[in-house]
Amino acid sequence: MARGFFITFEGGEGAGKSTQITRLAEKLRERGRSVVVTREPGGSPGAEAVRHVLLSGAAEPYGPVMEAILFAAARSDHVEQVIRPAVERGAIVLCDRFLDSSRVYQGVGSGLDASFMARLEEVAINGMMPDLTLILDIDPEEGLRRATARRGEEQVADRYEKETLEIHRRRREAYLAIARKEPDRCVVIDSGRREEEVEASIAEAVFAGLERAATRAEA
Repeated sequence: MARGFFITFEGGEGAGKSTQITRLAEKLRERGRSVVVTREPGGSPGAEAVRHVLLSGAAEPYGPVMEAILFAAARSDHVEQVIRPAVERGAIVLCDRFLDSSRVYQGVGSGLDASFMARLEEVAINGMMPDLTLILDIDPEEGLRRATARRGEEQVADRYEKETLEIHRRRREAYLAIARKEPDRCVVIDSGRREEEVEASIAEAVFAGLERAATRAEA
């Protein structure tokens, strides 16, 4: 069976990743493709056990190194239990956050040593790099407004939503820097537009990526 395709969605808070993943999954399934939708942190039983610890902030008092290690442990389980088997059986995997989130949130945001983060990433993904990464780019102020509207004023912000606007701006710049460094993998999508416009841009990028992959497989 032909190898599948691994797509990751990245971006700041309120960028609309979940909405666009749902729309893309529907579009792909209408075309007869097998699709697996997953997320990080989480996505597998072992990783989901770690998710609450990370997003609730329970690991925060132990420092950024501990958080990065927990993310890596969750990612390793997710890769081996869900992502790799799905890709190997020919499915298209759509993942809400992956390694670039760690690069941005733990690496840049927490100031961890780049060589430490690179070694941790290597072990966690074990060669499972995304075929395509869609970076949904939005002004952080607007993204946080959307995130607040989505969860409701009465709900408590998670570990990352509650941080300062300046930190969110730094993360946005870090994502854009990754896209500039890895243009063959990353496509930046302006997610400040109407949902239908964002959906169309994503579909264009995804179907172009699938076509390139099919051409390489035939060569």
